Amino acid sequence: MSEPVIAQKEPFEKELKPGTYWWCRCGLSKKQPFCDGSHASTEFEPRKVEISKAGKYWFCGCKHTNKQPFCDGTHNSLS
Repeated sequence: MSEPVIAQKEPFEKELKPGTYWWCRCGLSKKQPFCDGSHASTEFEPRKVEISKAGKYWFCGCKHTNKQPFCDGTHNSLS
């Protein structure tokens, strides 16, 4: 698996409190956009995300963003 699975072609909107989160990079997690350990059979590792301010965040759902873990609109150019 050299490319991540596209979980969805739009961002995941999440209301978060300050804390540590693990963003799924492989696209296989059943707890999108966060890691559930599904990457174990892949070369992907989750990305640690430190949230310091409570608020709304938009996490990449296509797993191809250039601003990991946040959406940068790349999903609009995927086929």
